[in-house]
Amino acid sequence: MRTVFWLSFAVIGYTYAGYPLIMFLLARAKPRRWKREPVDTSVSVVMAVHNGAHLLRDQIAHLISLDSAYVREVIIVSDGSDDGTAEILRQVNDPCVRTIILEEQGGKAAALNQGIAVASSEILLFVDIRPKIASGALKALLSNFADPSVGCVAGELVLNAAGHDAAASAVSGVYWKYEQWIRNCEAAWDSPVGVYGGFYAARRSLVMAFPAGIILDDMFQPLAIIRQGYRSVLDRTAFVTDTWPGKVAGEFQRKIRTLAGNYQLVSLAPWILSFRNRVLFQLVSHKLLRLVVPYFFVLLLLSSTWLGLESTGWKMIAAGQWIFWVASAIALKVHIPVVHRFAAAGGALLVLNAAAVAGLYKFLFTKGPLWKIWLASGRVAGTPVSTS
Repeated sequence: MRTVFWLSFAVIGYTYAGYPLIMFLLARAKPRRWKREPVDTSVSVVMAVHNGAHLLRDQIAHLISLDSAYVREVIIVSDGSDDGTAEILRQVNDPCVRTIILEEQGGKAAALNQGIAVASSEILLFVDIRPKIASGALKALLSNFADPSVGCVAGELVLNAAGHDAAASAVSGVYWKYEQWIRNCEAAWDSPVGVYGGFYAARRSLVMAFPAGIILDDMFQPLAIIRQGYRSVLDRTAFVTDTWPGKVAGEFQRKIRTLAGNYQLVSLAPWILSFRNRVLFQLVSHKLLRLVVPYFFVLLLLSSTWLGLESTGWKMIAAGQWIFWVASAIALKVHIPVVHRFAAAGGALLVLNAAAVAGLYKFLFTKGPLWKIWLASGRVAGTPVSTS
Protein backbone atom coordinates (compact mmCIF):
# COMPACT_ATOMS: atom_id res chain seq x y z
CA MET A 1 0.00 0.00 0.00
CA ARG A 2 2.94 2.33 0.59
CA THR A 3 3.96 1.82 -3.03
CA VAL A 4 0.43 2.63 -4.20
CA PHE A 5 0.38 5.78 -2.08
CA TRP A 6 3.72 7.11 -3.23
CA LEU A 7 3.06 6.21 -6.87
CA SER A 8 -0.27 8.06 -6.71
CA PHE A 9 1.35 11.02 -4.98
CA ALA A 10 4.08 11.14 -7.65
CA VAL A 11 1.61 11.10 -10.56
CA ILE A 12 -0.59 13.79 -9.02
CA GLY A 13 2.40 15.91 -8.01
CA TYR A 14 4.00 15.66 -11.45
CA THR A 15 0.76 16.50 -13.25
CA TYR A 16 -0.16 19.59 -11.22
CA ALA A 17 3.25 20.84 -10.06
CA GLY A 18 6.17 18.96 -11.60
CA TYR A 19 5.31 19.42 -15.26
CA PRO A 20 4.38 23.13 -14.93
CA LEU A 21 7.69 23.71 -13.12
CA ILE A 22 9.61 21.88 -15.86
CA MET A 23 7.95 24.00 -18.54
CA PHE A 24 8.66 27.18 -16.59
CA LEU A 25 12.35 26.30 -16.32
CA LEU A 26 12.59 25.34 -20.01
CA ALA A 27 10.88 28.57 -21.02
CA ARG A 28 13.32 30.55 -18.91
CA ALA A 29 16.45 28.61 -19.95
CA LYS A 30 15.72 28.14 -23.66
CA PRO A 31 13.06 30.58 -24.84
CA ARG A 32 12.29 30.53 -28.55
CA ARG A 33 11.35 34.10 -29.30
CA TRP A 34 9.50 34.95 -32.47
CA LYS A 35 9.20 38.11 -34.54
CA ARG A 36 6.19 40.39 -34.08
CA GLU A 37 5.62 43.36 -36.36
CA PRO A 38 2.76 44.81 -38.43
CA VAL A 39 1.86 42.71 -41.45
CA ASP A 40 0.03 43.38 -44.68
CA THR A 41 -2.39 40.47 -44.97
CA SER A 42 -6.05 39.64 -45.41
CA VAL A 43 -8.36 37.85 -42.98
CA SER A 44 -11.43 35.67 -43.39
CA VAL A 45 -13.41 35.45 -40.15
CA VAL A 46 -15.10 32.04 -39.79
CA MET A 47 -17.87 31.38 -37.27
CA ALA A 48 -20.20 28.40 -36.86
CA VAL A 49 -23.46 28.79 -34.97
CA HIS A 50 -26.37 26.58 -33.98
CA ASN A 51 -29.47 28.25 -32.55
CA GLY A 52 -27.75 31.47 -31.60
CA ALA A 53 -30.44 33.94 -32.65
CA HIS A 54 -30.39 35.70 -29.27
CA LEU A 55 -26.71 36.62 -29.73
CA LEU A 56 -26.30 36.67 -33.48
CA ARG A 57 -27.20 40.24 -34.45
CA ASP A 58 -24.91 41.70 -31.81
CA GLN A 59 -22.02 39.45 -32.80
CA ILE A 60 -22.41 40.19 -36.50
CA ALA A 61 -22.20 43.91 -35.74
CA HIS A 62 -19.15 43.27 -33.57
CA LEU A 63 -17.34 41.26 -36.24
CA ILE A 64 -18.13 43.80 -38.96
CA SER A 65 -16.59 46.50 -36.75
CA LEU A 66 -13.21 44.74 -36.65
CA ASP A 67 -10.29 46.40 -38.43
CA SER A 68 -11.39 46.74 -42.06
CA ALA A 69 -7.78 47.04 -43.15
CA TYR A 70 -7.46 43.31 -42.51
CA VAL A 71 -10.91 41.73 -42.59
CA ARG A 72 -11.89 40.81 -46.14
CA GLU A 73 -14.94 38.73 -45.26
CA VAL A 74 -16.98 37.38 -42.35
CA ILE A 75 -18.24 33.87 -43.03
CA ILE A 76 -21.07 32.67 -40.81
CA VAL A 77 -22.34 29.10 -41.04
CA SER A 78 -25.70 28.16 -39.53
CA ASP A 79 -25.54 24.51 -38.48
CA GLY A 80 -29.10 23.23 -38.73
CA SER A 81 -30.55 26.07 -36.65
CA ASP A 82 -34.30 26.14 -35.98
CA ASP A 83 -34.65 29.22 -33.74
CA GLY A 84 -34.58 31.99 -36.33
CA THR A 85 -30.81 32.05 -36.84
CA ALA A 86 -31.16 31.20 -40.53
CA GLU A 87 -33.76 33.94 -41.01
CA ILE A 88 -31.44 36.52 -39.43
CA LEU A 89 -28.61 35.47 -41.73
CA ARG A 90 -30.85 35.73 -44.81
CA GLN A 91 -31.57 39.34 -43.87
CA VAL A 92 -27.91 40.36 -43.65
CA ASN A 93 -26.99 42.60 -46.58
CA ASP A 94 -23.49 43.73 -45.64
CA PRO A 95 -21.17 43.01 -48.61
CA CYS A 96 -18.40 41.62 -46.41
CA VAL A 97 -20.66 39.03 -44.73
CA ARG A 98 -21.03 35.65 -46.41
CA THR A 99 -23.62 33.24 -45.03
CA ILE A 100 -24.00 29.50 -45.37
CA ILE A 101 -27.20 27.90 -44.14
CA LEU A 102 -27.09 24.16 -43.51
CA GLU A 103 -30.54 22.64 -43.18
CA GLU A 104 -29.33 19.58 -41.24
CA GLN A 105 -27.17 19.84 -38.15
CA GLY A 106 -23.82 18.14 -38.55
CA GLY A 107 -21.84 19.57 -35.67
CA LYS A 108 -19.44 22.47 -35.35
CA ALA A 109 -16.58 20.73 -37.19
CA ALA A 110 -18.71 20.13 -40.29
CA ALA A 111 -19.92 23.74 -40.22
CA LEU A 112 -16.38 25.09 -39.90
CA ASN A 113 -15.26 22.92 -42.81
CA GLN A 114 -17.94 24.56 -44.95
CA GLY A 115 -16.65 27.99 -43.96
CA ILE A 116 -13.03 27.05 -44.58
CA ALA A 117 -13.88 25.76 -48.05
CA VAL A 118 -15.11 29.16 -49.25
CA ALA A 119 -12.62 31.36 -47.39
CA SER A 120 -10.38 33.36 -49.69
CA SER A 121 -7.91 35.16 -47.40
CA GLU A 122 -4.38 34.34 -46.36
CA ILE A 123 -5.33 34.12 -42.68
CA LEU A 124 -8.38 32.43 -41.18
CA LEU A 125 -9.67 33.82 -37.89
CA PHE A 126 -11.85 31.36 -35.99
CA VAL A 127 -14.30 32.97 -33.59
CA ASP A 128 -17.36 31.97 -31.60
CA ILE A 129 -20.65 33.72 -31.08
CA ARG A 130 -20.15 34.94 -27.52
CA PRO A 131 -16.60 36.36 -27.12
CA LYS A 132 -15.85 40.03 -27.70
CA ILE A 133 -12.54 41.01 -29.27
CA ALA A 134 -10.84 44.06 -27.75
CA SER A 135 -9.86 47.07 -29.82
CA GLY A 136 -6.47 46.48 -31.43
CA ALA A 137 -6.49 42.77 -30.59
CA LEU A 138 -6.80 41.62 -34.19
CA LYS A 139 -3.84 43.74 -35.28
CA ALA A 140 -1.80 42.40 -32.37
CA LEU A 141 -2.75 38.82 -33.20
CA LEU A 142 -1.82 39.16 -36.86
CA SER A 143 1.56 40.72 -36.06
CA ASN A 144 2.77 37.28 -34.99
CA PHE A 145 2.53 36.04 -38.58
CA ALA A 146 5.49 38.29 -39.42
CA ASP A 147 7.52 35.30 -38.26
CA PRO A 148 7.43 32.65 -41.01
CA SER A 149 7.76 29.85 -38.43
CA VAL A 150 4.42 30.77 -36.83
CA GLY A 151 1.40 28.96 -38.24
CA CYS A 152 -1.22 29.51 -35.54
CA VAL A 153 -1.82 32.28 -32.99
CA ALA A 154 -4.32 32.57 -30.14
CA GLY A 155 -5.24 35.58 -28.07
CA GLU A 156 -5.37 36.22 -24.33
CA LEU A 157 -8.71 35.22 -22.84
CA VAL A 158 -10.08 37.39 -20.04
CA LEU A 159 -12.97 35.71 -18.24
CA ASN A 160 -15.87 37.59 -16.70
CA ALA A 161 -16.79 35.92 -13.40
CA ALA A 162 -19.34 38.48 -12.19
CA GLY A 163 -22.30 36.72 -10.58
CA HIS A 164 -20.61 33.32 -10.56
CA ASP A 165 -20.87 30.99 -7.59
CA ALA A 166 -17.67 30.32 -5.64
CA ALA A 167 -16.66 27.07 -7.34
CA ALA A 168 -17.37 28.40 -10.84
CA SER A 169 -15.43 31.57 -9.95
CA ALA A 170 -12.50 29.41 -8.85
CA VAL A 171 -12.44 27.74 -12.27
CA SER A 172 -12.70 31.07 -14.11
CA GLY A 173 -10.21 32.71 -11.74
CA VAL A 174 -7.34 30.84 -10.11
CA TYR A 175 -7.56 27.72 -12.25
CA TRP A 176 -7.70 29.61 -15.55
CA LYS A 177 -4.75 31.81 -14.58
CA TYR A 178 -2.81 28.66 -13.71
CA GLU A 179 -3.78 27.12 -17.05
CA GLN A 180 -2.81 30.23 -19.00
CA TRP A 181 0.54 30.35 -17.22
CA ILE A 182 1.31 26.79 -18.33
CA ARG A 183 0.27 27.54 -21.91
CA ASN A 184 2.42 30.67 -22.01
CA CYS A 185 5.40 28.65 -20.79
CA GLU A 186 4.74 26.04 -23.49
CA ALA A 187 4.52 28.76 -26.13
CA ALA A 188 7.75 30.36 -24.96
CA TRP A 189 9.59 27.04 -25.33
CA ASP A 190 7.80 25.77 -28.43
CA SER A 191 4.00 25.54 -28.71
CA PRO A 192 0.98 24.95 -26.47
CA VAL A 193 -1.00 21.79 -27.18
CA GLY A 194 -4.31 23.65 -27.40
CA VAL A 195 -5.67 27.17 -27.69
CA TYR A 196 -8.80 29.06 -26.72
CA GLY A 197 -11.20 28.28 -29.55
CA GLY A 198 -13.13 31.53 -29.43
CA PHE A 199 -10.34 33.65 -30.93
CA TYR A 200 -7.45 32.12 -32.83
CA ALA A 201 -5.97 32.53 -36.29
CA ALA A 202 -4.08 30.26 -38.67
CA ARG A 203 -2.45 30.45 -42.07
CA ARG A 204 -4.98 29.33 -44.71
CA SER A 205 -2.31 27.27 -46.47
CA LEU A 206 -1.76 25.16 -43.34
CA VAL A 207 -5.33 24.69 -42.15
CA MET A 208 -6.55 21.10 -42.29
CA ALA A 209 -10.16 19.98 -42.64
CA PHE A 210 -11.58 18.96 -39.28
CA PRO A 211 -12.41 15.27 -38.81
CA ALA A 212 -16.16 14.69 -38.86
CA GLY A 213 -17.78 15.20 -35.48
CA ILE A 214 -14.66 16.33 -33.63
CA ILE A 215 -15.32 18.40 -30.50
CA LEU A 216 -11.91 19.91 -29.80
CA ASP A 217 -11.29 21.80 -33.02
CA ASP A 218 -9.06 24.14 -31.00
CA MET A 219 -6.71 21.28 -30.15
CA PHE A 220 -6.81 19.46 -33.48
CA GLN A 221 -5.99 22.46 -35.68
CA PRO A 222 -2.97 23.75 -33.71
CA LEU A 223 -1.59 20.20 -33.41
CA ALA A 224 -2.09 19.63 -37.14
CA ILE A 225 -0.19 22.84 -37.88
CA ILE A 226 2.60 21.92 -35.46
CA ARG A 227 2.83 18.55 -37.23
CA GLN A 228 3.69 20.43 -40.44
CA GLY A 229 6.73 21.96 -38.77
CA TYR A 230 5.28 25.31 -37.69
CA ARG A 231 4.66 26.82 -34.27
CA SER A 232 1.50 27.67 -32.43
CA VAL A 233 1.99 30.72 -30.20
CA LEU A 234 0.05 32.96 -27.83
CA ASP A 235 -0.18 36.75 -27.90
CA ARG A 236 -0.76 38.16 -24.42
CA THR A 237 -1.65 41.59 -25.82
CA ALA A 238 -4.51 40.35 -28.04
CA PHE A 239 -7.35 40.42 -25.53
CA VAL A 240 -10.72 38.76 -25.88
CA THR A 241 -13.42 38.54 -23.21
CA ASP A 242 -15.84 35.72 -22.56
CA THR A 243 -18.08 34.36 -19.82
CA TRP A 244 -18.11 30.70 -18.82
CA PRO A 245 -21.01 29.07 -16.93
CA GLY A 246 -21.82 30.94 -13.71
CA LYS A 247 -23.00 27.87 -11.81
CA VAL A 248 -20.88 24.88 -10.92
CA ALA A 249 -23.37 22.52 -12.60
CA GLY A 250 -22.87 24.33 -15.91
CA GLU A 251 -19.10 24.29 -15.49
CA PHE A 252 -19.27 20.55 -14.78
CA GLN A 253 -21.13 19.95 -18.05
CA ARG A 254 -18.66 22.13 -19.97
CA LYS A 255 -15.73 20.16 -18.62
CA ILE A 256 -17.38 16.81 -19.37
CA ARG A 257 -17.63 17.86 -22.99
CA THR A 258 -14.02 19.05 -23.10
CA LEU A 259 -12.57 15.97 -21.44
CA ALA A 260 -14.68 13.55 -23.48
CA GLY A 261 -13.25 15.45 -26.44
CA ASN A 262 -9.72 14.52 -25.38
CA TYR A 263 -10.55 10.83 -25.67
CA GLN A 264 -12.24 11.46 -29.00
CA LEU A 265 -9.24 13.42 -30.30
CA VAL A 266 -6.94 10.47 -29.64
CA SER A 267 -9.32 8.12 -31.46
CA LEU A 268 -9.77 10.40 -34.48
CA ALA A 269 -6.16 11.55 -34.76
CA PRO A 270 -4.00 8.74 -33.33
CA TRP A 271 -0.90 10.35 -34.83
CA ILE A 272 -0.89 12.78 -31.89
CA LEU A 273 0.45 9.90 -29.76
CA SER A 274 3.36 9.21 -32.12
CA PHE A 275 6.74 10.86 -32.35
CA ARG A 276 5.45 12.67 -35.43
CA ASN A 277 3.88 14.96 -32.85
CA ARG A 278 6.65 17.35 -31.82
CA VAL A 279 4.80 18.29 -28.64
CA LEU A 280 4.05 14.73 -27.53
CA PHE A 281 5.73 15.33 -24.16
CA GLN A 282 3.55 18.38 -23.54
CA LEU A 283 0.40 16.59 -24.70
CA VAL A 284 0.89 13.64 -22.37
CA SER A 285 1.99 15.72 -19.39
CA HIS A 286 -0.49 18.57 -19.75
CA LYS A 287 -3.59 16.88 -21.13
CA LEU A 288 -3.60 13.11 -21.01
CA LEU A 289 -2.33 12.67 -17.45
CA ARG A 290 -5.20 14.84 -16.24
CA LEU A 291 -7.55 12.17 -17.56
CA VAL A 292 -6.08 9.55 -15.19
CA VAL A 293 -5.33 11.75 -12.17
CA PRO A 294 -8.83 11.24 -10.65
CA TYR A 295 -8.14 7.54 -10.23
CA PHE A 296 -4.84 8.28 -8.51
CA PHE A 297 -6.62 10.66 -6.13
CA VAL A 298 -8.88 7.74 -5.17
CA LEU A 299 -5.89 5.41 -4.76
CA LEU A 300 -4.10 8.04 -2.66
CA LEU A 301 -7.10 8.30 -0.34
CA LEU A 302 -7.75 4.56 -0.05
CA SER A 303 -4.11 3.58 0.41
CA SER A 304 -3.54 6.14 3.19
CA THR A 305 -6.80 5.09 4.86
CA TRP A 306 -5.68 1.47 4.79
CA LEU A 307 -2.24 2.36 6.16
CA GLY A 308 -3.92 4.51 8.81
CA LEU A 309 -5.42 1.41 10.40
CA GLU A 310 -2.00 0.64 11.90
CA SER A 311 -0.25 4.03 12.08
CA THR A 312 -1.16 7.37 13.64
CA GLY A 313 0.88 9.26 11.06
CA TRP A 314 -0.91 7.65 8.16
CA LYS A 315 -4.21 8.14 9.94
CA MET A 316 -3.58 11.90 10.03
CA ILE A 317 -2.68 11.94 6.33
CA ALA A 318 -5.89 10.06 5.52
CA ALA A 319 -7.98 12.29 7.78
CA GLY A 320 -6.60 15.39 6.09
CA GLN A 321 -7.67 14.08 2.70
CA TRP A 322 -11.14 13.08 3.89
CA ILE A 323 -11.70 16.49 5.46
CA PHE A 324 -10.49 18.25 2.32
CA TRP A 325 -12.75 16.32 -0.06
CA VAL A 326 -15.81 16.42 2.18
CA ALA A 327 -15.40 20.18 2.69
CA SER A 328 -14.92 20.61 -1.06
CA ALA A 329 -18.11 18.69 -1.81
CA ILE A 330 -20.09 20.67 0.79
CA ALA A 331 -18.72 23.94 -0.59
CA LEU A 332 -20.41 23.19 -3.91
CA LYS A 333 -23.77 23.70 -2.22
CA VAL A 334 -23.17 25.51 1.07
CA HIS A 335 -21.17 28.56 2.12
CA ILE A 336 -18.64 27.45 4.73
CA PRO A 337 -17.59 30.34 7.00
CA VAL A 338 -13.87 31.22 7.27
CA VAL A 339 -12.62 28.50 4.89
CA HIS A 340 -15.09 29.05 2.06
CA ARG A 341 -12.59 30.45 -0.45
CA PHE A 342 -10.21 27.52 0.14
CA ALA A 343 -13.07 25.01 0.11
CA ALA A 344 -14.43 26.52 -3.11
CA ALA A 345 -11.06 25.99 -4.79
CA GLY A 346 -11.21 22.41 -3.58
CA GLY A 347 -14.71 22.19 -5.01
CA ALA A 348 -13.40 23.32 -8.38
CA LEU A 349 -10.70 20.62 -8.21
CA LEU A 350 -13.38 18.07 -7.36
CA VAL A 351 -15.55 19.17 -10.28
CA LEU A 352 -12.66 19.03 -12.76
CA ASN A 353 -11.66 15.53 -11.73
CA ALA A 354 -15.20 14.21 -11.53
CA ALA A 355 -15.74 15.60 -15.04
CA ALA A 356 -12.74 13.58 -16.28
CA VAL A 357 -14.41 10.38 -15.09
CA ALA A 358 -17.78 11.41 -16.52
CA GLY A 359 -16.06 12.40 -19.77
CA LEU A 360 -14.72 8.86 -20.22
CA TYR A 361 -18.20 7.47 -19.62
CA LYS A 362 -19.69 9.87 -22.19
CA PHE A 363 -17.02 8.97 -24.73
CA LEU A 364 -17.57 5.24 -24.31
CA PHE A 365 -21.35 5.10 -24.07
CA THR A 366 -22.79 8.08 -25.96
CA LYS A 367 -24.94 6.84 -28.82
CA GLY A 368 -24.53 8.77 -32.03
CA PRO A 369 -22.16 11.72 -32.64
CA LEU A 370 -20.29 12.81 -29.53
CA TRP A 371 -20.90 16.52 -30.23
CA LYS A 372 -24.55 16.01 -29.36
CA ILE A 373 -23.71 15.69 -25.64
CA TRP A 374 -23.51 19.51 -25.55
CA LEU A 375 -27.09 20.06 -26.67
CA ALA A 376 -28.56 19.31 -23.25
CA SER A 377 -26.74 22.24 -21.66
CA GLY A 378 -25.91 24.70 -24.42
CA ARG A 379 -27.39 24.90 -27.87
CA VAL A 380 -24.93 27.27 -29.49
CA ALA A 381 -22.49 25.40 -31.69
CA GLY A 382 -20.05 28.26 -31.36
CA THR A 383 -19.88 28.04 -27.59
CA PRO A 384 -16.15 28.14 -26.89
CA VAL A 385 -14.62 25.30 -24.95
CA SER A 386 -11.33 25.59 -23.08
CA THR A 387 -9.00 22.72 -23.84
CA SER A 388 -7.84 22.67 -20.32
